[in-house]
Amino acid sequence: MAVINWLLDAGPTVFLPLLLFIFGLALRIKPGKAFKAALMVGIGFTGLNLIIGLLTDNLGPAAQAMVKNFGLSLNSIDVGWPAASAISYGTTLGSLAIPIGVALNVILLVIGLTKTLDVDLWNYWHIAFSGSLVYAATNNFGLGLFTMIVHAMWIYFLADLAAPTIQKHYGLEGISFPQGASAPGFVLALPINWVLDRIPGVKNIHWTPETIQKKLGVFGDSAVMGLIIGIVIGALAQYDLTKILNLGITTSAVLILMPRMVAILMEGLSPISEAANTMVQKKFPGRNLYIGMDSALAVGQEAVLSASLILVPVSLLIAVILPGNRVLPFGDLATIPFMLAVMAAVFGGNVFRIVVGGIIDLAVSLYLASWIAPLLTSAAKSAHFAMNGATSISVLSDGGAWTTLLIVGMGKLMSWTGMAIVFVIVLGLMIWLNKFKKSDESVSE
Repeated sequence: MAVINWLLDAGPTVFLPLLLFIFGLALRIKPGKAFKAALMVGIGFTGLNLIIGLLTDNLGPAAQAMVKNFGLSLNSIDVGWPAASAISYGTTLGSLAIPIGVALNVILLVIGLTKTLDVDLWNYWHIAFSGSLVYAATNNFGLGLFTMIVHAMWIYFLADLAAPTIQKHYGLEGISFPQGASAPGFVLALPINWVLDRIPGVKNIHWTPETIQKKLGVFGDSAVMGLIIGIVIGALAQYDLTKILNLGITTSAVLILMPRMVAILMEGLSPISEAANTMVQKKFPGRNLYIGMDSALAVGQEAVLSASLILVPVSLLIAVILPGNRVLPFGDLATIPFMLAVMAAVFGGNVFRIVVGGIIDLAVSLYLASWIAPLLTSAAKSAHFAMNGATSISVLSDGGAWTTLLIVGMGKLMSWTGMAIVFVIVLGLMIWLNKFKKSDESVSE
């Protein structure tokens, strides 16, 4: 447990490269090559975190200013995924998420019920999140542990299901996204895409960063678009001219720098991914292995970032006009690209559809986050999380995922029986996907 706590304190930029280095050695990659690969992954994640931090530090105050200017009053604050992860891992139950997730992943790989080897250990906080909420609702420690197992199975299933579409769209060969806030978007995007394909006129709207740039000239360039979007957000926040221009330059920088950090990260992942697939082919001929990584690998795509920046002010508008919503989007405004990353692959990078899908996703997420607020507030108090005067907190990303509604809802309403039903459903889906469905078939095609 001491080792796990040390890893959690070190954060993903330290223990993920360390884990990948050890994993690389186990795959018989030369020590020098394994070290360099792991180091590049660490550098890539550090760069991504810096850019995301830059976006958060600038968007957060702008969002607060917009809320103040328009006189919004919503009684539950969105504390964002960093706080949610701290709350999740801060409970006794949550501290067991990593060993449970790793052990389950190994078992499912051996028996052939998943193709995803999840090396993104930090993101096991997503299953700690659901387990802690069920424990807060039922005060049943054993049920909380079972909840984490069931949630992890859902994440592996969704990662496997979406992997062919993700790999094809983003060019990330051998990668899947077992990320609790991103993976559920795949299932949500499929019916939205199906409906949009059948609406006359709308089905022919296809905006990509390339077509936008072609039609708008210099104003369609990603750097210029980032500048314009930042200026608009700054104006809505009623900043002075200097702060407006600073926010514009910052959002422009994010659009340019994010893809370059992803490229550095992928430079490190490539040799490890290739070696892992070579090993699997030797040990299990005919089986494909996906390296499970954070969806940060996809958020740098121009279409994802452009749509996400458009949705920042839109999310605040939705929060105000949505009847019954109690949550004020704030901490997870910079997490919107992660929520959209897998959905964008289903939409083929069509910015118009990503925005439409994002609006629907945000509306659903706000309702679910409102429902989850009392449970998360209770879990936060159990983890001795500093509420800083807030009486109710929620989180837009994980709190708004449909998997959270399914898993936590069934656990809360029906206890062991409800969780057993969800377990049987996901087990059946995993058997279907990995034993009966053709491995080269993509759901989105």
